Order: sequence, then C-alpha cells, then structure tokens
Amino acid sequence: MTKVEIAKSFSNGEFEKTYDFIADNAIWTVVEENTFTGKQAIIDNCEQVGKYFKSVTTDFKTLNIITDDNKVVISGTAEFLKDGLRVSFVSACDVYEFNGNEQIQNITSYCIPGK
Repeated sequence: MTKVEIAKSFSNGEFEKTYDFIADNAIWTVVEENTFTGKQAIIDNCEQVGKYFKSVTTDFKTLNIITDDNKVVISGTAEFLKDGLRVSFVSACDVYEFNGNEQIQNITSYCIPGK
C-alpha cells in the first residue's frame, strides 16, 4: 500500500488494513480527547472504534488529500446512521507522519462534531 492508501484506509475506518504499517512506537493524538502511545494502544483503540462503526451505518466522504514527502493529510466527513436516522456527524482532518520505513509514526486527528 502507498502512504496515501494507508492514510485513507485509516481515516475511513478500515483500520485492519493499516496495522502492518504502524510503527511500534507510533503516537495517535486525538486533539482535546486522548493520546494513544505505541502500536498496541493504537490497535486497541481502533478495535473499540471499529465495534462502534459496525453497530451503525457509516458514510465517510474524503474531501481533500494533501501530501508532502513523509506527510499525508486527509480531510473529510463521517455520518453515522442507525435505523435510517442520523446518530452523529463529524468533520475531521487527520495528519499522518511516516518514518523512513514507510510506517505511520504520528497521527494527529481533529474531529469537529456537527449537527
């Protein structure tokens, strides 16, 4: 997978596809919410988030992809529906930094809830 494919998969909740591309000492910061330090902590959180995603219908839309050397930025929206009704809506931006081994070293996620 390319860096863009890895980042887009992670941003769209297809976490399992990205596990082999996360550095052991990676850090995922969800701004003003939480920080997950180390590959296993990131995977554990992905598993929890993934369970929620499976309990609702998800509609991810990628609006922008920006790349620069070892960085990929994905912005977009996510709508979560249950029984045809909107449960939540989020505008998000994820900034990925890759190390020299083409692995995710840092993720910074900005999530803004909408109506």
